[in-house]
Order: sequence, then structure tokens, then C-alpha cells
Amino acid sequence: MRLVEAIRSALSAIMANALRSLLTMLGIVIGVAAVIAMVAIGSGARNLVDSQIRSLGANLAIVTPGNVTQGGARLGAGAASSLTDEDAQAIRREVDGVVAAAPFVQGGAQVVAGGSNWGTRIYGVDLDWFSAREWDVADGRTFDPEEVRRGDIVIILGQTVARNLFGEADPLDQVVRVRNVPFRVIGVMAPKGQSAFGQDQDDVIFVPLDAGRRRVIGRNYAKDGSVGSIFVKFANEEDIEPGIESMTQLLRQRHRITGEQEDDFSIRNLTEIANTASASANTLSMLLAAVAAVSLLVGGIGIMNIMLVSVTERTREIGLRLAVGARPRDIRSQFLIEATTLSTIGGALGIGLGAGAAYLVAQLAGWPSLVSTNAILMAVGFSALVGIFFGFYPAQRAAKLDPIEALRRE
Repeated sequence: MRLVEAIRSALSAIMANALRSLLTMLGIVIGVAAVIAMVAIGSGARNLVDSQIRSLGANLAIVTPGNVTQGGARLGAGAASSLTDEDAQAIRREVDGVVAAAPFVQGGAQVVAGGSNWGTRIYGVDLDWFSAREWDVADGRTFDPEEVRRGDIVIILGQTVARNLFGEADPLDQVVRVRNVPFRVIGVMAPKGQSAFGQDQDDVIFVPLDAGRRRVIGRNYAKDGSVGSIFVKFANEEDIEPGIESMTQLLRQRHRITGEQEDDFSIRNLTEIANTASASANTLSMLLAAVAAVSLLVGGIGIMNIMLVSVTERTREIGLRLAVGARPRDIRSQFLIEATTLSTIGGALGIGLGAGAAYLVAQLAGWPSLVSTNAILMAVGFSALVGIFFGFYPAQRAAKLDPIEALRRE
């Protein structure tokens, strides 16, 4: 038989028992739809986690205060600031691969503009902060070096703060009060979105580091140039691990920590955290797809069952074909093509159903989904393989029928 004739014959056999064929395909349709939907939802979740974590900035490490001991009492991590401006400068100057070292202090504050007010987070930062976080200004400008050096009372607003204080009005050159200190607005940050920890990253304001220490966040920081933490950005991901080792040695030397003494700082690799979270989301996606793939096996068993019934029903037809010269491999090919056609049509219907289900979940639950071409090709290919695998035994059984015995069957 030619392939086209075999496919036409398979379609005729399927249409002759349309309802039975549809019920047979149902397992494949549900299986493929489940795989497509689960992979789409898993991929969307992985991309969301990835983008949220990487919104902090690429190739980042963060240095935070560690445990501090005073009078024999261990106060715990972050109980007192052990980091200074000079530490950040030393890291920027002496550690290979570092492109930015951004010291900062942070706190909470109520911001007042005219008759509006808004509670938000305030950061005192230097110029390296914006490059480390890869965060641009949408309107206006960032601080200039002299403003940072003098600790001028100028301020940059996040999108959420600007919207709640000024609505649709232009906030540039307006005056806002933070703890009764008047700050002039010089810029509005570009939107950053939600962080991996569920925080609105746009609900924030920025002031020069020294202004934040002296005027807003607290005088304790201003006594010795202390800072709350330091963001360190590296040129390449490969520079991070050796860079962390170099920073550890440098800070131990600067803080006069010797021998077995405990570090009074902590360094975390944010890129490693991002990779771990992405790998976890990927594992979850594959697990969901594997669970959904069980439905494909159930559908395959249904195809085998209906093809065995078809062989029994069409025994005389098979005997007649063999009697007039059809070879066993022609009979085998015919039934294999029927099984594969059933599963492929089911796979195509399943793709549409799965993509629709993924879109519906994304719209109703606000959960991201991403239907990829690879997932579609994998689902179609797997459904065709299911048809071949589970259709082979019925096809082989049909091919081995004795034509004389087959023609005697009622």
C-alpha cells in the first residue's frame, strides 16, 4: 500500500465509528492537555521566580553585618552595624571583578507632600546603588557626585510613592517632607515590580547616603560612617565565588579579626539563590509534567483495547486483503497507521485544550503560563509514539492472521 492510501483507509475506519474513536481519543486528549497545561504553568512560574529574583540585579552579592559580641554577650547578626563606607571603597578598589560596591542604609518613614502622605521604605545610597541594582530613572535624574558627597536634601521617588503622593501630577522639583526634613524631588525611578519575597519594589524613596544617615534614618549610623549593608556587583558570574573569598579575607583584615574569631559580617551570593530557585521551579515543572503524562499511558491502553476490538471485528476484511495479495507488513502498517492517526488527532485536540486551560488559569488565578514550542512538539511526538507502541501488538496480531481461517470467521 502506498502511504496516502493507508492514511485514507485509516481515516475511513475512524470515521465509520466516530463516537467510539472519539471516546478512544479522550484519554490522549486529556493526557496531552494536562502535559501542555502543567508545563506551561510550570514554565511561567519558573520565569516569574527568575525575573523577580534577578530584578535585584545580575551577578550580585550582599555583605551584611554578622554577629557582634560586646562584654562577652553575643548580640546576634545585625544587632549592630559592623560595616562602613571605607569597607565598600576597599572592596571596590581591591577585589578583582567588582564593578560596583554600593553601601546603603534603610529604614521606614512617612512622606508628606501637600495634603497627601504615604508610609514607605527609605534608602540612603551612593551612586553605585543604581548600577548595582540595574535600576534606571524614568523621569528626572539620579544624584550627582557632589550631592552625594555633601549629603544634600534631594530625593528620588519610586513609582508607587510618586503615584500615591502626586497622582497624575508631575512630582519633579516638588518638595516632600520626610520626618519634617524638606527634600526636593529630582527624579522618579523606572518601575521594578514585585520582588521574589512579595514586596513592592517601587514603594521606596532614595536619598543621598549621608543625608539618610544624618537627617532621616538615625544618627547612630553617622557616628563612624557605618552602613547597613553593601551590594557588590561583579562583571561576570564566574567572578563571584573567588570574589567572595577575597572579600572575606579583606574584611577580616580590615576588622582585625584573627585566628578562630568569628566573622562580624556575612556574605551571600544572590545569583546562587536565583539559580537554586530557578532549578526548584524547573523540577516542579517536570514533576507536574510527569504526573500528567500518566494520562497518556492510560490513553494508550485505551487505544490498544479498541484496536484489538477492531481487529476482531474486521477479521474477514483482513482475510480478504491477504487473499487478494496484501502482504502481512501491509496489514501491520494499516493498523499501525490507524492507531497513530487516532493518537495524533487526540494529541492535536489536546494541544488546543491544554493551551486554553493554561490561558484560563493565567486569567482567573493570576498565575503566569508560558506555552512553549518545545512542549507542543514533545506532546505531539509522545502521543504519536504512544499510538505506535500500543498499536503494535494489535497490528502484529492482525498481520499474523491466516487468510483461510480469517475468511471462515463470521
